[in-house]
Amino acid sequence: MFSAIAIIPVYNHPDTIGAMVAGVRQAGLPCMLVDDGSDAHCAAVLQALAQPSPDAGQAPVQYLRLPTNQGKGAAMMTGLAEAHRQGYSHALQIDADGQHACGDIPGMLARAAAQPHAMVCGVPVYDASVPKGRLYGRYLTHVWVWINTLSFDIRDSMCGFRVYPLAPCMAILQRARLGRRMEFDSEVLVRLHWAGVPIVNLPTRVVYPQDGLSHFKVWRDNVLISGMHARLFVGMCLRAPWLLWRRWTRAGRSAA
Repeated sequence: MFSAIAIIPVYNHPDTIGAMVAGVRQAGLPCMLVDDGSDAHCAAVLQALAQPSPDAGQAPVQYLRLPTNQGKGAAMMTGLAEAHRQGYSHALQIDADGQHACGDIPGMLARAAAQPHAMVCGVPVYDASVPKGRLYGRYLTHVWVWINTLSFDIRDSMCGFRVYPLAPCMAILQRARLGRRMEFDSEVLVRLHWAGVPIVNLPTRVVYPQDGLSHFKVWRDNVLISGMHARLFVGMCLRAPWLLWRRWTRAGRSAA
């Protein structure tokens, strides 16, 4: 049975998180806020959002707190494990900084419900607000992901707006040690692809607010991402015969 919850990893985004929670609740989706060691002000905002609503029709909001800042990946892994423990079949990930269009949530959930074994990934459609350096920098990761999956199935591995099928996701988290910071988003998609999980790509609007707060640390996170790609490349080489055979058999079935 399809049942989903939204997971929002949060680290010091007190000014934007209220609108994101409202958008998730408007879509009728329960929400889990995973506080990645935010400061006292942001933590208080999150706790207030998680208070029971007097409106019985409002979707509930849960609050989980990590005692120290451990990274976006660690927050997501904590949320995914808790959602699975609570019996949800799927989890929608959306960022806390206001970049993603909550109005696209129903479409993503509908596709996930129609293809419950698939991973539904947002593919950003940017407006003029996107910083060109960030836009061009993403393509290097795209190329590495295409190399490490021997396919173009994952169109954008860095978009933090997606729907996970929890059963295969938890199987991967239990057997592999994934990156705990910004590299998580790309790594988990590559490993799901290796496991044979179908990838569904859906366009979604993404904006970069002029006063937006980014926690991407250029040197630290680029080093972590480079190390992640190196590890995945070794894994791809070991899996290459299987990945190529699977690709050829799929192509043969499609041609038939």
